[in-house]
Amino acid sequence: MHDAPSVSYPVGRSPWAAALAAALWLAGAGATLAWSAQPQVAAWRIALAWTAVGVAGVAAWRAWRLAPRGLLTWDGADWNWNDAGGGRLQVALDLQRVLLVLWHGGEDRRWLWLERASCPARWDEMRRAVYSRARPAALPAAQPPAAKP
Repeated sequence: MHDAPSVSYPVGRSPWAAALAAALWLAGAGATLAWSAQPQVAAWRIALAWTAVGVAGVAAWRAWRLAPRGLLTWDGADWNWNDAGGGRLQVALDLQRVLLVLWHGGEDRRWLWLERASCPARWDEMRRAVYSRARPAALPAAQPPAAKP
């Protein structure tokens, strides 16, 4: 079995994540619209619901705008995020052309969207690295068993 190659992969704002957030927001807005069209719903409840929809939309847009950007690097043993030191990745969602991963680096944790469109030439290497295990450290030299008389 071969080790996964060292690879660096660019991470930026994900158009796919933006589309997903927009679709979820539109579904929520549609449900709120259908609910608010019901008879005998108090006006304050409708106002509160639309305020929540507005806040959710602003929060989703802001989260997308502030999405982490940088370089994710696999060196065969650790994952590095923007030279922040070693860490590990945990795959949360795999859609073949899009990966949602959680990078753990000590106290720092970041959700990162990895997309094939960011760097198609390195996508296969990135996927192999994401699913590979770190190279095991060299085992100490074992002492041979004592010969029995």
